[in-house]
Amino acid sequence: MGNQTMQSAPVQYLDALSSEDGASRAIELFRDTFGAEPDGVWSAPGRVNLIGEHTDYNAGLCLPIALPHRTFVALSARGDDTVRLVSSIGDGGVTTVDLGGLAARGVHGWAAYPAGVAWALRENGFDGVRGFDAAFVSCVPVGGGLSSSAAMTCSTALALDDVYGLGFGNSDEGRVTLIGAAMKAENDMAGASTGGLDQNASMRCTPGHAILLDCRPELDAFHSVTQQPFDLEALGLELLVLDTQAAHQLNDGQYETRRGMCEDAARLLGVKNIRVVADEISHSVGLDRAVTASGGICAHDFENVVESADAALAEVLGRLSDETMKRRVRHVVTEIWRVPQFVAAFSAGDVKMAGELFNASHDSLAADYEVTVPELDVAVDTARRNGAYGARMTGGGFGGSIIALVDKGQGRRVAQSIADGFAAHGFRAPRALAAVASDSARREA
Repeated sequence: MGNQTMQSAPVQYLDALSSEDGASRAIELFRDTFGAEPDGVWSAPGRVNLIGEHTDYNAGLCLPIALPHRTFVALSARGDDTVRLVSSIGDGGVTTVDLGGLAARGVHGWAAYPAGVAWALRENGFDGVRGFDAAFVSCVPVGGGLSSSAAMTCSTALALDDVYGLGFGNSDEGRVTLIGAAMKAENDMAGASTGGLDQNASMRCTPGHAILLDCRPELDAFHSVTQQPFDLEALGLELLVLDTQAAHQLNDGQYETRRGMCEDAARLLGVKNIRVVADEISHSVGLDRAVTASGGICAHDFENVVESADAALAEVLGRLSDETMKRRVRHVVTEIWRVPQFVAAFSAGDVKMAGELFNASHDSLAADYEVTVPELDVAVDTARRNGAYGARMTGGGFGGSIIALVDKGQGRRVAQSIADGFAAHGFRAPRALAAVASDSARREA
């Protein structure tokens, strides 16, 4: 392990590009690459999920915020089916894709994401979508589990909606159609399974709010999202985001394996998804009635209600024979329960309870869902030891980022403590950023 008191270099903080700077950089890259002016510039944010991990594809609940860190795309429509793409993150080379006859998994590498959006829109019947030229500039950390891919697909979707006059980008309901195309691009073209959390956050978040996202497929746009105030300043808090720089990948089979096991468990339990199990138990023992956003968590007898819920869940899990499957289901059900509990606690200013829910979420992701790695666990443990009210991994896991709820002004100190711990363990130096609930995808120029 080395010397545990070893000091590292000052932790790197990642600043967000301003709208003006991001747009001007994207336009400059477009001009330099294609020798013309773009039709416009659009952007979409990365996201941090406060709580509700691996619940979206189980029809569960999630609570993301949009980051101030965004991907900007300067884009122009073409009169043919050619797509030409360039990114400031790459080597500056142009990737060309022909939409004509394109099939799923027909594009490899990062170009699969934007090209996949156009392909998905055409597959969904929007035949008027043709080729395009696009230049991407981003300050969303790639591989940090902060949804750089959704920032790319959603900015592309909004741009194509605009230049081809589809008319979906100006309403929340319409944006659900664009979200579907962004998801299809990731799932079917890029082969990176996603349950919709990232795209909904990138397309539907508003400044100063988290969205309580209900992923039941039968819900319409109006009922699937509610805006929840997320005012850290009012509670004297800061949300530290720390990118461990442990490589984060969702297309290596681990994500799909867990998703498939959850679907198998639902079939064995005779329900359409695991959300049904969570809701039935919650209602039967009164857990849902003990938690209200307006009144916080009803302290009276709450522990007994939770014990009753845990006992009822254990009884359901007893119907499954596979021990790994039991753990996976236990995480999903308890994580779904934690989301409204966090909303209630934060709304009531109960910072201690909010932090405890962060901790319980991470511990469940580590023990039951098994998606953490040493870097994530060390970062979380160090944050907790250094005064965080709670800390947890965020995103799909197997690398990526953690979030920590700390007192205002303490984020850099906690981040430096984690960086020092990483140096002692021989890990790569982490990077940090400040999470402020920000705006969704929009036209910039």
